[in-house]
Amino acid sequence: MLKRIAALTLVAALAAVPAVAQTPAPAPLPDDPDATLVEELVVRGRLPGPAWWRVTDADTTVYVLGVPSLAPKRMEWDRAIFERRLQGANVVILPFVNVRAKVGGSVGTAFNLLRLRSGGPFEDRLDPATRARFVAVRTRLGQDAKHYPTSNPLAAGVQLAIDYRDRSELTNMDPAKLVRLLAQRQRVKVVEKSYDLGPQLSGILRTPASTGRICFDEVLSQAEAGPGVTRAAARAWAVGDVEGALQNERTYERCLAVISGGRTYDERTKADTAAAIAGALKQPGHAIVLVPLRPLLAQNGVLERLRKQGLTVKTPGEE
Repeated sequence: MLKRIAALTLVAALAAVPAVAQTPAPAPLPDDPDATLVEELVVRGRLPGPAWWRVTDADTTVYVLGVPSLAPKRMEWDRAIFERRLQGANVVILPFVNVRAKVGGSVGTAFNLLRLRSGGPFEDRLDPATRARFVAVRTRLGQDAKHYPTSNPLAAGVQLAIDYRDRSELTNMDPAKLVRLLAQRQRVKVVEKSYDLGPQLSGILRTPASTGRICFDEVLSQAEAGPGVTRAAARAWAVGDVEGALQNERTYERCLAVISGGRTYDERTKADTAAAIAGALKQPGHAIVLVPLRPLLAQNGVLERLRKQGLTVKTPGEE
């Protein structure tokens, strides 16, 4: 459970989804670090398959594949360009979204999780109209009231988002999981990075109930609407339609950016990713890096940071 909550909690990525017509629009969330994109970087790919950006210096090219933060499991995509670039690559760097509980902090992490899972069932705290909507959704997902044993609206929303994504066969692990396997088969070095889960669980506990309720309402609307938006965005991603891919679901990723420590985590992952790309340029040849699309293309995102360092960044339209 820790791993599944963590995997969802710490993804920071793609575009916000407009509210569906049959549900009221939730109040806006503040401080979205990826709200504004660098427009000249949002370019449709010219080659078959997903879009690639390139970061280059005199003797090295880093091929950057922007990936969805949420996608259908086992989604199909044209891998010809990827497999060609995998040949002879120095390294494959996967998205920096992994989390774990450090040994020294595991007791505190477990304690925070127990605090989040108390005071429920959550639906007992909802107004009648929202309770009816929530009961309908959780019933469709095959869950009973005891499955949400919390008084914390943010924690309830995290669990609901996990249940909705599991039932809809959506994942934040693809295509990185497949890329890892293909790289290992070719004996190409694979680099990943993990972050401590504990501070994020503590941050959920410190988030004001009003903000947590906004997040819960967004996830509830998302679960009511179903996975159509994500599936359409995945189809767009697979053919290099960057603008279409950015229309992916992103409700809880935006919520988690405003919890205590969320912005610090976002800043750290972007800085670490930019540093990893700059480091890959130090070895002649070429490398492959996977980065979630919106953090890649946002203002003060990964590519803009690299351009500020004086590195050359080329778009998918320049292939």
